Amino acid sequence: MKWQDHIISDKDILLGKPIIKGTRVSVELVLDLFESGWTENQILEAYPFLSSDSLKAVFAYLKNCLQQELYLPISA
Repeated sequence: MKWQDHIISDKDILLGKPIIKGTRVSVELVLDLFESGWTENQILEAYPFLSSDSLKAVFAYLKNCLQQELYLPISA
């Protein structure tokens, strides 16, 4: 799966934050939901226009960002 098929950034939608294509659901929101303890099934129930692949693409996108060193350094 290519995350680029699911994740886009459009300066006219949510100020250019990465979003799931065809929605106004940001990568950040999906991560917030998982961080809050939501399961994949709960997210898909609450946002039925999303797919399991689009949720997986969020993590593929983040992995790619880390591989390209697009992150903030963390102090020890």
